[in-house]
Amino acid sequence: QVQFVESGGGLVQPGGSLRLSCAASGFAFNLFNMAWYRQPPGQQRELVASISHSSDNTKYADSVKGRFAIARDNAENTVYLQMNSLKPEDTAVYYCNAGYWSPQYSNWGQGTQVTVSS
Repeated sequence: QVQFVESGGGLVQPGGSLRLSCAASGFAFNLFNMAWYRQPPGQQRELVASISHSSDNTKYADSVKGRFAIARDNAENTVYLQMNSLKPEDTAVYYCNAGYWSPQYSNWGQGTQVTVSS
């Protein structure tokens, strides 16, 4: 079955960096666009960044442009999110899923918690 396993979150000070990883399985990873989402406390889940299946195209939410970078390794069925210049408002649980504009699958992983605080 389709499975997503996110990792790499943690507590970081404002201005710091983190690199998130998402290992995907159960579908033809190299044929699907992928995306990172986040859900801040008490808020709806939102799209953060997307990448096409061949890495030719990426897009980012305005709030993270210039600070976050999405990448993927099709040989490892893994998608990454490099997060730099982190702000307290980046605090959220981060998830990945297939799809470019909206989630492809209804099942989600456990997510990885990112907390930005001094």
